[in-house]
Amino acid sequence: MSPAEFEVLIALADGEKHGYAILKDVARRTEGGAPFGTATLYAILRRFVGDGLLVESDERPAAALDDERRRYFRLTEAGRSAAAAEAERMEAVLELARTRKLIRRPRTA
Repeated sequence: MSPAEFEVLIALADGEKHGYAILKDVARRTEGGAPFGTATLYAILRRFVGDGLLVESDERPAAALDDERRRYFRLTEAGRSAAAAEAERMEAVLELARTRKLIRRPRTA
């Protein structure tokens, strides 16, 4: 899974969002270093919907709070499982890096 794909799944882990909200979430978490732009985001969203990792939501916010052009997406159980599996894979890689003394173990309080 690419970093951009994982970032999209993380952005949707706490609830549904539209594309611009996903980009803002990633930019906030990466301190402006989002690894992708809108074209990549929408390619990922299309692919993930086709793969069953996301669904497009039928529910909409109140009309005064929404732009009718926005499409909202949310994780499916398969999407949540894919994100969890990638996080576990990354955790194993970090543990290997610690074992090989590439990075330090986190300090415990």
